Amino acid sequence: REHIDWLWPQLTRTSTSVPPYSSLIPMPKPYVVPGGRFREGYYWDTYFTMLGLQVSGREDLVDDMLDNFAHLIDTVGHIPNGNRTYYASRSQPPFFAYMVTLAAQAEGDKVYQKYLPALRKEYAYWMQGETSTPRGQAARHVVAMPDGAVLNRYWDASDTPRDESYLEDVTTAKAVPGRPANEVYRDLRAGAESGWDYSSRWLGDGRTLATIRTTSIVPVDLNSLMFHLERTIVRGCTITHDVACVTDFSARATRRAAAINHYLWNRRGYYGDYDWQLRKPRDGVSAATLYPLFTGVAWPERAKATAREVRRTLLQPGGLATTTENTGQQWDAPNGWAPLQWIAIEGLRRYGEPALAKDIGTRFLTDVKHVYATEGKLVEKYVVEGAGEGGGGGGEYPLQDGFGWTNGVTLKLLGLYGE
Repeated sequence: REHIDWLWPQLTRTSTSVPPYSSLIPMPKPYVVPGGRFREGYYWDTYFTMLGLQVSGREDLVDDMLDNFAHLIDTVGHIPNGNRTYYASRSQPPFFAYMVTLAAQAEGDKVYQKYLPALRKEYAYWMQGETSTPRGQAARHVVAMPDGAVLNRYWDASDTPRDESYLEDVTTAKAVPGRPANEVYRDLRAGAESGWDYSSRWLGDGRTLATIRTTSIVPVDLNSLMFHLERTIVRGCTITHDVACVTDFSARATRRAAAINHYLWNRRGYYGDYDWQLRKPRDGVSAATLYPLFTGVAWPERAKATAREVRRTLLQPGGLATTTENTGQQWDAPNGWAPLQWIAIEGLRRYGEPALAKDIGTRFLTDVKHVYATEGKLVEKYVVEGAGEGGGGGGEYPLQDGFGWTNGVTLKLLGLYGE
């Protein structure tokens, strides 16, 4: 606890002005970076970092980062993956509405009113093309399903190798003769937007990075977050007495809830992703299965079934595994990630599964404490197959310490499940 409180100032940065030729996007107020190799602010990380900042009594930093994100929505048109120019062609899982909700819990309804224009502008970014996309096709972040429902996907405006991982992307694209390289690049970029870079979730064969097909997949986590964004806009418009907006966004949320429970429910007994091009559910359970519980879009009996499946397939001695597949990608087994533990725990508690929630929370806390006792740091991800195995591996870079979202979730878990 003291270590984390001490870490916040070490991880705080300001970039009101940036040197010429810098790739940093300036932001008006201080912000927290994850740590390690990550020297800029990241979009979805920030929500889980904020959870901890609130516990540490740093509401000032929570407000600062909300203002920064509203500023980015105004100036860039959306919240980029991170505050770098080379990240501006995509976003990341839309947690801004959850950040607003978090601040409103502490500061009241005025927070919804203040950020309502930003919430609506972010929504417009994710929904661009919704009225002009023919059924059975996709455009930008929007997928028009055959029955007229509109869902979202991860996407990136660019189809070139990523600046920050240029060589890796070129190498990946070369591994598939006959597949257009720009298609591979777009799917790699969309995978980076998902935050799960990379995972068997996005891979055609479930194993090889070169078979990535992120833009062909309707993800359960993204659409659950979009449902919450719609509900948050309803909340803001209720406070501002905008009846037309309340009617519109209530209907949108209702339609999305129906579409999620139609397309993103796997008959094997859990929520999952859907391949809109192959017109079938993607098999394989992942920690994303608990997002509908987290956002409240799950049907109660399906939440029960999902909890059973999670206990059977993903619960490990050190917490919740990311998937059941071990591919060498970092968002797969045997790794567990703090944000996904939190989504799971909150979702399970919401749907009357406190025992499984506590099981996940106490196991993950034990893991974090063990690594801290041996290495004196909190890290980006953990090996959860076997308690106290140490930091996780896989992916494109060595394990990072710091670490923003682990700090935040750890503070929340200490509060929930004791020291």
